[in-house]
Amino acid sequence: MNGLEKELEVLDRVSLERRLRVSASVPESPGYTVRGERVLLNLSSNDYLGLAQHPAIVEAMRNSLLIEGAGAGASRHVTGNRPSYVQLEQALAEWQNRDAALVFANGYMANAGVIGALVSRGDVVFSDQFNHASIVDGIVMSRAEHARYRHNDMEHLRALLNKHRHRRRKLIVTDAVFSMDGDQANLIEIAALKKEYGAMLMVDEAHSGGIYGLRGEGLSLELGLENDVDIHMGTFSKSFGVYGAYVCGSSTLTRWLVNKARPLMYSTALPPSLIAGISKALDLVQSEHWRREQLLTASAFFRSSLCQAGFNVGEGNCPIVPLIAGDNDTALRFSHALETEGIAAAAIRPPTVPDGTARIRFSLSAAHTFKELTDAVTRIRSIGLQLGVLDSCDQS
Repeated sequence: MNGLEKELEVLDRVSLERRLRVSASVPESPGYTVRGERVLLNLSSNDYLGLAQHPAIVEAMRNSLLIEGAGAGASRHVTGNRPSYVQLEQALAEWQNRDAALVFANGYMANAGVIGALVSRGDVVFSDQFNHASIVDGIVMSRAEHARYRHNDMEHLRALLNKHRHRRRKLIVTDAVFSMDGDQANLIEIAALKKEYGAMLMVDEAHSGGIYGLRGEGLSLELGLENDVDIHMGTFSKSFGVYGAYVCGSSTLTRWLVNKARPLMYSTALPPSLIAGISKALDLVQSEHWRREQLLTASAFFRSSLCQAGFNVGEGNCPIVPLIAGDNDTALRFSHALETEGIAAAAIRPPTVPDGTARIRFSLSAAHTFKELTDAVTRIRSIGLQLGVLDSCDQS
């Protein structure tokens, strides 16, 4: 097909072709996954709080499925807006201490829909260079100018804001926690620049919602910035263990999105059973504080253990722990060796990360025990020595 086979061969030669792997859950062991006939410690899941198989969530979804059926049957603008949607959005707004909330099908649609609804030709979006692909694609589809600032470089952001200070609409968008590095955005400084230059601020809490804040509200609320963030976005597919996304803000914002966010307008509503599962997960995220505490303690232990072993894992205090391997082939071999040793951990390569920074992206869960993580570190260190990622001379 027009040279696609040859282009795929090129990707394969430089260890950049992706292939889908089949994995299955282990109901009695939420921190594990199955590939083929092997049970592996799952260090690649975004199920941060270990809720994906929670019996209360499964039961809520089952009951809704039996009563309301398999699908919503239409978009929310037609007949798909069930009472459970309204109840969930009210609960989300209260949780985030905002006027209103709106549920989207997933995080990609939420980011693309919000950005496309708020800006267009003649406007400008300021975006951290490490933001998620859904943000980048949302900017491209909006036709607004994309002013990309260097990662967490506030002076560069200030310079770009000053350059575009006379634009009609200025929107700053950032991840709260960056998905491939596990570090945090400088939200306090970004909020100050937003005020200074009269911009709007959108924060994507996909990898921080459920983890930070007294009730898992996210990093923005933990830092006391809820009134400085105009558009607060998060997902239900990570800490919540379910699927979908939300946007919180003013009632004016949500009214505007109902009328202008095309992914919301032209998509069938999420099934009622999913809404029931999300609602139960929201209760658990807020009430089961021990999950956050256990996750952050385990994450700090795992990161410090790898760092002490000599790996380059960067800084951070979240469950995303990137082990930088360098070239693409080494990252792939590292991932394959981990699987042989009973660990599922994905190799992340360009264009997801910059050239020369291919990595193993470890992602922890509250379901993991300290013994499991201690054993994993031993195996990871051994593989690092075998592949030359660690220097044996440094281990004495």
